[in-house]
Amino acid sequence: MGSNMLIPKYDVRGFKIFGFRDRDQTINYLFDNNQVKTGTLVAMNAEKLLTAEQDTELRTLLDNADYLYADGISMVNAIGRKYPQAEVSRVAGADLWPALMQRAGQQNTPVFLVGGKPEVLTQTEEKLRMQWNVNIVGSQDGYFTAEQRETLLTRIAASGAVIVTVALGSPKQEIFIRDCYQLYPNALYMGVGGTYDVFTGRAKRAPKRWQDLGLEWLYRLLSQPSRIGRQLKLLRFAYYYYRGHL
Repeated sequence: MGSNMLIPKYDVRGFKIFGFRDRDQTINYLFDNNQVKTGTLVAMNAEKLLTAEQDTELRTLLDNADYLYADGISMVNAIGRKYPQAEVSRVAGADLWPALMQRAGQQNTPVFLVGGKPEVLTQTEEKLRMQWNVNIVGSQDGYFTAEQRETLLTRIAASGAVIVTVALGSPKQEIFIRDCYQLYPNALYMGVGGTYDVFTGRAKRAPKRWQDLGLEWLYRLLSQPSRIGRQLKLLRFAYYYYRGHL
């Protein structure tokens, strides 16, 4: 679908990342002339990039995604180091998704929600309807079998949804989005991880000050020391960064 708005793309280790200036520009780009773009919208951070370098299936999924955006201060810093003139800000999925839902509510855009625990999904739907009058045309929690998965794909295609958001964690949500998009390419798909939990207040984000300083990853690590193994993997990204291998 054509757009009046040209957004630069930046190459980070072979991945083409959209250089959005801020969340509002991202939303305006996706709702181009009030027509929602179709395709797959994927948050990129250092951890996902490193995983994709080892996981060929994830690499292919990301290569085929339509809109990769920098959700992670590491990605913003990497773009800034490689392209000093770039004006790119971090667009956190946990901020982008509610803004997307708010605009969808204003325009009566049909939305389908996938993922999360049953009670979290129910609470998410209630809050979306109450807060922004979002037109939810279907939903399914994250606890479905392989057999139910086929039915779910058919349900989404039949729902007429224009936006489909999937909270199954990575890379499960990217795989689901790929399969659903092949069957039903008429929607914008977004993987949202634990965003429903944040939206309903069941999970806490880092305080705004930590976010502004780009230290949300450190806050999560201090809150969940078990993440240390995942964080140590990021040393490889630091090596790429300082050796100019981005």
